[in-house]
Amino acid sequence: MRRRAGLPRHRKKRDADPTLNYTVRGFRLKDGRLHLAGGIVLTVVWSRELPADPTSVRIYRDGLGHWYASFVVAAAVQPLPATGRVIGVDWGVREIATTTSDAHDLPHPGHGMAAAQRLARYQRMMARRRPARGQAASAGYREARRRTAKLHKKVARQRQDTARKWAKTVVRDHDAVAVEDFRPKFLARTTMARKAADAAIGATKAALVEMGRKHGQDIRLVHPAHTTMDCARCGARTKHALPLSERTYPCTACGAVSPRDKNSARVMLVRAGLAPAGADLVRPATC
Repeated sequence: MRRRAGLPRHRKKRDADPTLNYTVRGFRLKDGRLHLAGGIVLTVVWSRELPADPTSVRIYRDGLGHWYASFVVAAAVQPLPATGRVIGVDWGVREIATTTSDAHDLPHPGHGMAAAQRLARYQRMMARRRPARGQAASAGYREARRRTAKLHKKVARQRQDTARKWAKTVVRDHDAVAVEDFRPKFLARTTMARKAADAAIGATKAALVEMGRKHGQDIRLVHPAHTTMDCARCGARTKHALPLSERTYPCTACGAVSPRDKNSARVMLVRAGLAPAGADLVRPATC
């Protein structure tokens, strides 16, 4: 039976990476070591100190064979000094994030594009050495698969690091953030699918929301419908959606002309109720 296109291919249980979950009665921490039920004692390399006593832990192995311990602890809000500033964030592909502040725009880092050549080489190595059905994988195939997984993990960590650093800067410099509640799934069906996947918009948005909650800032998610068609100054809406190739937004009602993404970022502020009615619906001293 052939698998229908679009349906996920389920991984067999014996091929899945092992995962173990322990509640508070199944583990304990003593002298910097992790004691699990059954007399298992693990030496942990701590990435950071635990802010509170954990309530559960998950032990899992990644594709490279590395083991990790993920603890669940109560999150404590870490407030930041008030700045009196607000910012609107619009997601895109040309730039991952365009904001109402030029200093906080997030350009496309292109981590995946930088690793594409090596990734293609490793994938060709895997294709040449792929074992036949029922046969054990050769050492060359396992090495090519390990290199592929290692490169994928490096790119994922680079994207995560870029997103967290940018999110920390935005949250630290602003008291309230109006974020487009963007769902980038539809981009997978466009000609920009590869660049959109490399941009990792979903992960960047999640990092911004998580950072805002961590520091107790006001994060407001804005519905993305018609954000590229509305004018941030007068609120008028164009009759037709602008093509992606057109990067300037001209308003036929009030005559305002501005970069398309910047106009969308200001629309976020208006819809979130963070911009007062004025000449251009933007706080000149705070945005």
